[in-house]
Amino acid sequence: MKRFNLRAYALIIHKKKILLTDEIRFGKKMTKFPGGGLEWGEGLMDAVRRECREELQQEPLSAEHFYTTDFFIASAFHSDDQLISVYYKVKLPHPEKIKVAKKVFDFEKEEEGAQLFRWIEMKNISPENFTFPIDKLVAEKLLAPK
Repeated sequence: MKRFNLRAYALIIHKKKILLTDEIRFGKKMTKFPGGGLEWGEGLMDAVRRECREELQQEPLSAEHFYTTDFFIASAFHSDDQLISVYYKVKLPHPEKIKVAKKVFDFEKEEEGAQLFRWIEMKNISPENFTFPIDKLVAEKLLAPK
């Protein structure tokens, strides 16, 4: 059955750095922006708030729409799913309190569900930092002159 897969992501910028997450899902290592899929009954902002609470233990102070997928892309994990990803610039009350790693994929245990966060300088952000095409495009948009 073909279906839509709605996803909401947080672009968290603090002191000229942006937060990335390294994860292991479906046996694959990936680097992306924090966030994930909507749950039944949630709106997009509900999902962003929930993901920030679950992953970062913080309630966002604000969120401003940045980008919504405007082309077709199938899920990397479920070829019958069409992804629609929505990105928000999110402000957190205490971004400095997020536990972060210094190196890519520096997991304590390399196992399914492993996740860590890291800050990267905005000036060093590049599409090559990311695993998925939509995140690569968002990285380009973040770097584009205003």
